[in-house]
Amino acid sequence: MIDLPNVRGQIKKSLPLSTMSWLKVGGPAEVFFKPNDIFDLQEFFVKIDRKIPIFVLGACSNLIIRDGGIDGVCIRLGKQFNKIVLKGDGVVAAGGASFGSHVAQKAAGAGVDLTFLRTIPGTIGGAVCMNAGCYGKYIKDVLVSAQFVSREGLLRSLDAKDLNFSYRKSRIPNGWVMTSAFFKSNVSDPEYLNAKMEDMIENRNVTQPRGELSCGSAFRNPSGRASSGKADDQNDLKAWKMIEDAGLRGFQLGGAKVSSKHSNFLINTGDATSAQLEELGEKIIKRVFDHSGIKLEWEIKLVGRKSKISNKIEDRSLV
Repeated sequence: MIDLPNVRGQIKKSLPLSTMSWLKVGGPAEVFFKPNDIFDLQEFFVKIDRKIPIFVLGACSNLIIRDGGIDGVCIRLGKQFNKIVLKGDGVVAAGGASFGSHVAQKAAGAGVDLTFLRTIPGTIGGAVCMNAGCYGKYIKDVLVSAQFVSREGLLRSLDAKDLNFSYRKSRIPNGWVMTSAFFKSNVSDPEYLNAKMEDMIENRNVTQPRGELSCGSAFRNPSGRASSGKADDQNDLKAWKMIEDAGLRGFQLGGAKVSSKHSNFLINTGDATSAQLEELGEKIIKRVFDHSGIKLEWEIKLVGRKSKISNKIEDRSLV
């Protein structure tokens, strides 16, 4: 039993996280907290036992939340944390702002080029955490600094270099919540930037399984095999091609399926469990390794506890 302080925001116990998951799977948050503002978040951290684990939720667009749920406190920033302010050739965005549908577009309107974020779903906090990127450009290339509330309830500011970015990773201290970030990029004509983003959207709609329950690329492109200087998303070896070459396009396990449109996307056809999606992913890793000798790595984050009940259901589905 977690001893919870009084807050002005929302606190709920045993909240089903499947309602937030892009895959519509996952068990409950032991405690779910949506702070009213930064001061509410600070007071919460000051008063709560620091031994209690904290998990920060973004848009849940890059997670497989296991069926057993997440222990401790899950924190999610709400509408009070989605402000976007233009600042010269840069943008200050709050941690809960959507970087694809809001930040990239507002920046483009001011001539600031953050177009590479347009087709990536998620929040600014999640983008910084995973060093989001595509088309050869990443958060690390445009981030100047970010502001956080620490586990002690203190306001902290870190420069981009302090976060030690790597492919799909950053080193944000455990339990810290990012409240805003400052980005700077090259300046270009707004009409050109908007047209560029329209092309990106059109390409995404043609090549990716839009309208299905998925959460983006499941596996990283293998690194260390491309020409010198290439980022993983520009790698000569593509995860989707390796999955397809292993004969897994359209492969299905229970309600979990490899997309027939893009082999690096896992789909919940409607009744999948987290256990089935995770098991399907592990089967892909094994089959690709057996076929090519290369071991794929998850890009989607797997979080939370496995459910014994879910595992039993999964075992029956494999008979």
